[in-house]
Amino acid sequence: MNESVDISVDFAGLKLANPVFTASGTCGYADELSDFMDVNCLGGFITKSITVKPRKGNATPRIVETDSGMLNAIGLANIGLERFIEEKLPVLEKFSSAVFVNVAGQTIEDYVAVTERLSSENAIAGFELNISCPNVAKGGISFGTDPENVMEITSAVKNAAGEKVLMVKLSPAVTDISVIARAAVDAGADAISLVNTFTAMVIDIETRKPVLANRTGGLSGPAIKPIAVYLVNRIYNEVARDSGIPILGLGGIRTASDAIEFIIAGASVVATGTANFVEPDCAAKIIDGIREYCARNNIVNIKELTGSLLMKE
Repeated sequence: MNESVDISVDFAGLKLANPVFTASGTCGYADELSDFMDVNCLGGFITKSITVKPRKGNATPRIVETDSGMLNAIGLANIGLERFIEEKLPVLEKFSSAVFVNVAGQTIEDYVAVTERLSSENAIAGFELNISCPNVAKGGISFGTDPENVMEITSAVKNAAGEKVLMVKLSPAVTDISVIARAAVDAGADAISLVNTFTAMVIDIETRKPVLANRTGGLSGPAIKPIAVYLVNRIYNEVARDSGIPILGLGGIRTASDAIEFIIAGASVVATGTANFVEPDCAAKIIDGIREYCARNNIVNIKELTGSLLMKE
C-alpha cells in the first residue's frame, strides 16, 4: 500500500479520508454493516431513508434479482424519526466516517421536519434529499421531475439544514437531467447525488403477472452503470464543474475500476449500492483499489482524476 498517495477529498467543505460511500438503503443504519467491515474506513455512509413517521413500505415480494442487477420496491420502509434518534443516533455517534441521513416524505413539510430535527445533531454531517424514489405513490420522484418543484423543496430543506451539507439525489427519469440539477444548485444544494434507480418490471411468464407486488421497481446494479457514468459526466460538464458543486456518483459500482470510471467522468465521491448485498465489504476493497491505481499511475492526489476524461481524437 502506497501511503504517499493522497485519496482524501474535500466534499462540499467536508474533509473525507477517501471518496467511497455506501448508498442509502443498502446498509441500514451502519450497525448492520459493521458486522462485515470497519465502517470507519469509509469516506462516508448514507443511512436508509428517514421519514417523520415509521413506514412499513410496500407489500412483498418487493425485491427480485435480474440478470445484471436487481429490482426493489421497498417503498421507503423505515423506523421513523423518533426511533432513529433514540436507537440509531447513539450508534452513528461512534463512527468517524461522515454520516449523511437520507430524508424522505410525502410533503415538503415532512422533509423539513426531519431535517430541522436532525440539523443540530453532531453525529450527522449532512443530508441526502431523496426526491427520486420511484417506488412510492406520493413523495419521492414526484418532487424530482419538475424544476420548479425541485427548487422549492431544495430551498426549504436547505434552510432547515442549517450548517449541514445538503446533497440532492436526482432521478434519471426526466427529459433533461441538467435542468433538474441546475434547479437544485440554484436553490442552494451543496452537492448532487446521481443516479437513483430506473423504473423497471419483471414478469413471471407462468402466471403472466409482475413478480413484484408493486408491479414495478427500481432497477439497480451493473446494468445501469454505463448510463449512470454518462449522466455523471453530463452533469459535471453542464452544471457542476463551473458552479464548483461536487457530485456523488453511484449506479452499479462493484470494483475499484467502476469507481474510477465515475471519478474520471466527474464524480468527487462514489457510493456502492447493490454490490453491498453480494459482497458487504466491497467498499473497503474499492478504497484499497483506488489507492493502488493511483500509485500505479503516479497520481499523487485523487483530485487529479476528477473530471479528467479525455476525448478521442
